[in-house]
Amino acid sequence: MADFDVDLFVIGGGSGGVRAARIAAGYGARVMIAEEYRMGGTCVIRGCVPKKLLVIGSHVRQEIEDAAGFGWRIPEATFDWPTLIANKDKEIARLEAAYTANVEKAGVRIVKTRAVLEDAHTVRLLTGETVRARYILIATGGAPNHGREIPGIEHVISSNEAFHLQELPRRIVVQGGGYIALEFACIFANFGSDVTVVYRGDNILRGFDEDVRAHARAEMEKEGITILTGCTVTKVDKHGQNDGHDYYTTHLSNGSSIASEQVMFAIGRHPAVANLGLDKAGVAINPENGGIAVDHFSQTSVPSIYAIGDVTHRHNLTPVAIREGHAFADSVFGKRPVQVDHTNIPTAVFCQPEVGAVGMTEIQARELFDRVDIYKASFRPIKATMSGRDTRILMKLVVDATTDRVLGCHIVGDNAAEITQAVAIAIKMKATKADFDATIALHPSAAEELVTMRTVIERHVRQAAE
Repeated sequence: MADFDVDLFVIGGGSGGVRAARIAAGYGARVMIAEEYRMGGTCVIRGCVPKKLLVIGSHVRQEIEDAAGFGWRIPEATFDWPTLIANKDKEIARLEAAYTANVEKAGVRIVKTRAVLEDAHTVRLLTGETVRARYILIATGGAPNHGREIPGIEHVISSNEAFHLQELPRRIVVQGGGYIALEFACIFANFGSDVTVVYRGDNILRGFDEDVRAHARAEMEKEGITILTGCTVTKVDKHGQNDGHDYYTTHLSNGSSIASEQVMFAIGRHPAVANLGLDKAGVAINPENGGIAVDHFSQTSVPSIYAIGDVTHRHNLTPVAIREGHAFADSVFGKRPVQVDHTNIPTAVFCQPEVGAVGMTEIQARELFDRVDIYKASFRPIKATMSGRDTRILMKLVVDATTDRVLGCHIVGDNAAEITQAVAIAIKMKATKADFDATIALHPSAAEELVTMRTVIERHVRQAAE
């Protein structure tokens, strides 16, 4: 039997890699994990967590504006961006320390350096040290992708840099129409920036339900965000500094241009597979998505090497990476084969207002089922009746009319994410519309609409092929 230094070597100290390492160590495995940047990975350090902190902070302005309708008289408020960023950094440092401590308490050795593959069982550290491992897990995640080279691309920032801006930009152009682009667009807008979103498609939030896409866009535009679709950024000019600020002109494919103090691209992320030694070890890349090719157990083309999370480019969500990491450890070290079920994964976009979704969109359901019923409600939240804010909530259920099973739930409005998480349980359990109808409403709440919608808004019947 080959002599191994460790049973498992994990490349990447993000949420997925950390979970795999801790669970494997709990099964008695000797585990080492390498992280070249900061423990916690994208989600904790430069993704979900700091983003959500900025989102929460950005909502305060609306709370102040809405307070007048409820009798509050609040003196003119002031906002200090550096204070927000400094406090955010303190919280992220605390979380990083907690991640590190929890990994070490589990008996896992952390090496703060880059690691690359030498062969099916060997990794080489940047220090020059080599480690022999019975199994290797790649959990390096993803990185921002700016797309094709254009003149002035060096002036563009990604979400990574957005978290560390020294001051709030008065005007910013954001290219992209997905999660990251819209979340940052709303963060900046709520803090007072003039925001323009540029997106190549016909509407934002590609892949979401069409009603969600239309409703979210309308709500964002009400809040003053300019959304330009059907065009792309072709060039970015920098005009030096004036009164201590950089200024840029962003040129678009439709011939127009936009002046701003920052230009941010959030057009997608690509798997972090470069310079990992994949070729040397014989690890195959999935030609369809550019991520590491894996089977249902996250095993690569090399039996001793596995990959989880965003580096596989399957479902780029932190909870998915965590579940995949746990399943890997259970399967390989717990001797309990576990396949991750990637269906009905709930997701949220923390724009303003929030978007929450789980299950099939209307279009997806109509492609797969013969009879589809749509239940839908759009209404003013009770808070808006007093605050006077011009906003509406959208709630939509997609139902298989033959079996009455609820196939999808889509929400745009405050607390959409919290509501969707609970509804995801019901959809995972294959609840029917009758089950929803039999549930007594919790009043007064926005979520009660999900159990009080009784009228079919649209009924789609697929014609049999002749």
